[in-house]
Amino acid sequence: MKNQQTKSVLVPAAADVATDDSASPCINVCVMNPLTALCDGCQRSLDEIILWGSASEAQKRAIWQLIRQRRAAP
Repeated sequence: MKNQQTKSVLVPAAADVATDDSASPCINVCVMNPLTALCDGCQRSLDEIILWGSASEAQKRAIWQLIRQRRAAP
């Protein structure tokens, strides 16, 4: 039997949190884009950023859904 080595693959943290809707989408690139009114890092609006700390799980899932839609848009 051959000695098989396992390669480590680093996955960006943003990919990890995308599967956990309770995790903050913040990636510490906090720059509000004046054209989109969204954070360039996490793609949330200022209202969504402010709400996050007190948001229910359902609200967090809804925000994550909006983020996914925004990231997928051309």
